[in-house]
Amino acid sequence: MLEEYLSFAWDSIMHRSTRSLLTVLGIMIGIGAIVALIAVGQGLQDTVTTQFEKIGSNRVIIAPGGEFYGPMGSGLVAEKLRESDLKAVQGVPGVEIARGILSRTATVEFAGKTRSVMVLGSPTDSQATDFIKTISFYDIEAGRQLGGNYDIIVGNRLGSSIFNETIKLGDRIELNGYAFRVVGIQSKTGMGMYDMMVRIPLDTTRSIFNVSDEYSSIFSSVREEYPVAKAAEDIKKALRKERGEREREETFSVQTTEQIVTGFGAILGTVQIVFVGIAAISLIVGGVGIMNSMYTSVLERTRQIGIMKSVGARNSDILGMFVVEAGMLGMIGGILGVAGGAGLSFLFNWIAENMFNIAFRAVVSLELVAGALAFAFVIGMISGFFPAQRAASMKPTEAMRI
Repeated sequence: MLEEYLSFAWDSIMHRSTRSLLTVLGIMIGIGAIVALIAVGQGLQDTVTTQFEKIGSNRVIIAPGGEFYGPMGSGLVAEKLRESDLKAVQGVPGVEIARGILSRTATVEFAGKTRSVMVLGSPTDSQATDFIKTISFYDIEAGRQLGGNYDIIVGNRLGSSIFNETIKLGDRIELNGYAFRVVGIQSKTGMGMYDMMVRIPLDTTRSIFNVSDEYSSIFSSVREEYPVAKAAEDIKKALRKERGEREREETFSVQTTEQIVTGFGAILGTVQIVFVGIAAISLIVGGVGIMNSMYTSVLERTRQIGIMKSVGARNSDILGMFVVEAGMLGMIGGILGVAGGAGLSFLFNWIAENMFNIAFRAVVSLELVAGALAFAFVIGMISGFFPAQRAASMKPTEAMRI
């Protein structure tokens, strides 16, 4: 019986192909937008999780200001982290090692071209160097870690993306008028911020920018046997005591990598829900379009309905035939929408990687495709139920008079 319903539905749709195509546009747009938004949202969440996993799961990051501004801190906040804060963190039980970094924007000259580039000042003592080697963001593809005062390590795509030139080991680069020698090329991270920055010794950074006692952020590693969450709370207490601040009035933020990932996930999830809700409006419009189309189809096929009933078709047969047709319209819109949404997702991938140097992959999963198609089919069936019910309730004698 279902095979017959599908055959009737397909013949009807193809007979009115132009109207059918216009009818499914709303479903197509709605499903396409939802698929693209969910795929991109999941891709962003996976990217954030992957990138922060590179820092390490047993890490606690301290940044100035009451909100977290990222691993490199922010120069936009008035509050600062000082040497005394670093010492307070280093004295917390459970903290294995803690080091501060200083980030600034500088004028960098290479191959006769001058550009503004993010500069990261890193400590160069042996313990700090060993610590940095455990953070995947700072892996070295070629060369070595920082040693001399005027050594410089460049991001993987700094030369090609900023200067349109290849930067090699041993090349000379000027930073705010000071000459540096390239001793290392960082491995590609897929994050524009890290792939297009330069890294120099912390003491040199302070000298060039005339900063004596300041950090943009502090990275700390927690001992394996010590709970990371407890270490973070202990760090907060130590910093409140050091800075003379009360709880909930802190001018600093302390975050574990797990908390950062969870926070980003919550934000992305909220944004995703809002946009999917907006996209769902197109589905409502599409559903109304299917309903109108099915009412028209019922009117056009009134005589056919009468003939079918006169030769023994039951009300349930008529109902099923029109409901399946409406569901098929929804399914067609769903298939086109999934194709369009996947296409938009792949376009977003290309833009992220080629224009913004972000290693991003939208996730168009099998579950997402199946769910979208099923949802579209159900929307179509629900939209076609009332027109189908009207068709099923027709009396054969009245229908055949028309």
